[in-house]
Amino acid sequence: MSLSERQLASFADKHAWQIPFDTSPRHLAGHGDARHVTHGLAAAGWERTSDALSAEIVLRSPDHRHRLQFDPQSATSAWWRLWSATTDTEPSWYAEFGELVPAEVLGHLTDALIAPPPTARPSPFEVLESAGWLLDKATAAHSADGMCHVEQRPARDDDRVSSWLIETRQPGYGTPRGPRIWHAWFDSSTPEHLVGAFITALANPAPLQRAMFDRTAHHSVVQKLSPLTPEQVVEAHTTRLATIRSQVRAARRQQRPKPAAAPAKTGIVPPAARR
Repeated sequence: MSLSERQLASFADKHAWQIPFDTSPRHLAGHGDARHVTHGLAAAGWERTSDALSAEIVLRSPDHRHRLQFDPQSATSAWWRLWSATTDTEPSWYAEFGELVPAEVLGHLTDALIAPPPTARPSPFEVLESAGWLLDKATAAHSADGMCHVEQRPARDDDRVSSWLIETRQPGYGTPRGPRIWHAWFDSSTPEHLVGAFITALANPAPLQRAMFDRTAHHSVVQKLSPLTPEQVVEAHTTRLATIRSQVRAARRQQRPKPAAAPAKTGIVPPAARR
C-alpha cells in the first residue's frame, strides 16, 4: 500500500489549522494522531488487509511476517496489537498498547521494526537513567513524576528471558500506584532493540505537539504554545515518510541478487572454424 496524495492532504488539512502546543511529559501527552504509525508503515509498503470502511485497521508487512491491528472499538484495554510470525531463525512475538499510548512513541518502534537492527545500542535502563528516570533495583524504573513505570519481568518458564510492562498510572493517593491510564506490554520474545526504541522515544524529554483541545492522558500534563508552526509539523511528518521510503528502497537494492560475473578471458585463441 502506497500513500496517496489524498491521504497526505487529509493529514495536512487536519494539522494546518491546529495551533500546536508543546506537551510534556510524553507519557501524559495522549494518543495524538494514529497516522504517525499507519502512514509510516504504509510508506514502507505494508498493505491494509481489513475492510476499508471499518474503523479497525489491520496492516501486514510485505513479507507477511508482521501484522499490526488498530481497533479503537476494542472491548479490551489494548487498542494496538503487533504480531510477528516464527521464522527459521527467530521465534514469534507479540506486543500490545493501550489507547493513550502516544502515536509518535509507537511510531518510533515501528520505524525501528522496518529498519535494519542496530549493531550496538544501550540497554533500556541505561536510556531511562540518562533521561533522569529513577531506577528501582535492576529491573524497574519510574519517571520523575512517579506516574510512568517500566518493569522487566522474568518469564515463568525461563528466567533468562523477560517480558516488559510499561504503565502510566494515576497518583496513588497514599498507595504506590493508582488506576491505570495506559499500558504497553512486550512478550519475552520481542527483540530488545524494539523495546529499546519504544522506551527511548517515551523517555525523550522533547515535547510532543498537540492541538489545544486534543485529549491528553492526565490533567497534570504541561502545555505551552509551541515555537513550531502548523506547516512545520506537517513538514516533519512528510520528511519522516520520505526517509522511510528511501530506507526501504536502499534495503531492496541490497537484497537484489548481483549479476553473474562475465567469464574471465584466458588469452587462448579458439581454432578457426572449418569451411
